[in-house]
Amino acid sequence: MTQAKPRFRTFEEYLDYDDESDRRYELINGELFELPPESPENDFFALNLRDLLIKVVRRQLVRVHTCEMQVRVLEPKDPANRYPDLVILRAEHLEIMQRRLTIKLDMPPPQLVAEVVSPGKKNRDRDLIRKRDQYAARGIPEYWLIDPSRSVVVVLTLKGDFYQEQSFTGSVAIISPTFPDLQLTADQILRAGDDV
Repeated sequence: MTQAKPRFRTFEEYLDYDDESDRRYELINGELFELPPESPENDFFALNLRDLLIKVVRRQLVRVHTCEMQVRVLEPKDPANRYPDLVILRAEHLEIMQRRLTIKLDMPPPQLVAEVVSPGKKNRDRDLIRKRDQYAARGIPEYWLIDPSRSVVVVLTLKGDFYQEQSFTGSVAIISPTFPDLQLTADQILRAGDDV
């Protein structure tokens, strides 16, 4: 007997849903779509970035693949939530997210999100265009794109309603407006991928 897929009228209904599994879902037009597991390469780069960031950011504020974020739906097929590869929370998130690691629209945005750009046109468009638009609409001040195929780290800084981007390669120091004391290069983030 096949079980009917649940449909949700609101994001709050979705948040109350529990299928008693560890699956992650995107909510699109009221329907659940299961997210596949992370690729080993994406997971490795996200974990490497976490390890580099916790030298200047409190460890409990840095989350990899586990923080769900409600985003604005800009087009009909956009998900209403995202699971960034890496999120740097604000201290107040630790107080207000006791029950579930979800940043809702009525909460302050995280300080920074990072995505490892996945191969393939559809994945690249999702990371470079759709998520960029949703993260800007959400008011996230800094969005990093780690692009192993191009050996570049792009730092997008929110200026008004849009991101201004700056690319970093090699041993050039990454400039982070949110974390000015950060001493990090693209090589440090991307070089570790040689071990994958």
